[in-house]
Amino acid sequence: MLRWVSMSTDGPGSSSFPVLVGARDAVIQAGRVVRSVNGRDVLVLHHQGSLHALDLHCYHSGGPLQCGDIEEFDGRLCIVCPWHKYKITLAEGEGLYQAVDPSIRPLRPVWSSKGVKQRVHRVTEVDGEVFVTLNDSDGTVESDRYQTEEYRAKVLKLRAKDEK
Repeated sequence: MLRWVSMSTDGPGSSSFPVLVGARDAVIQAGRVVRSVNGRDVLVLHHQGSLHALDLHCYHSGGPLQCGDIEEFDGRLCIVCPWHKYKITLAEGEGLYQAVDPSIRPLRPVWSSKGVKQRVHRVTEVDGEVFVTLNDSDGTVESDRYQTEEYRAKVLKLRAKDEK
């Protein structure tokens, strides 16, 4: 079961400080938790003994990554967006795809990277508590576009329409 909790700290530059997500045991039991960390929608997940954090919405079309499967592609753990099956590495946020070089016979698909498309965040554990430190590196990443008030308002409007 997913729970949505808003967690924040105050002050300038606060996004670069660790923010408490919850007790490690609770995160492991849930498997996936959604948090608003300093106004950013983040998915924290536990898979095969490791904790990962990344932007909640898929970089491609805003799909709900909390519903995505975890699969391995070419030795790299990825979350697969449930909407369009985009594959995103958990470690780097790279978009993976299969490419074929038509000049090489026989044709063989090879896993390739589109580069970093999804913002991933640092997860730390201290005394049984899980913390997320937002990745505030320079430059934009495609998943950033789903972290705006404009996008959130659009989603709320659609939800209200669906409830009618």
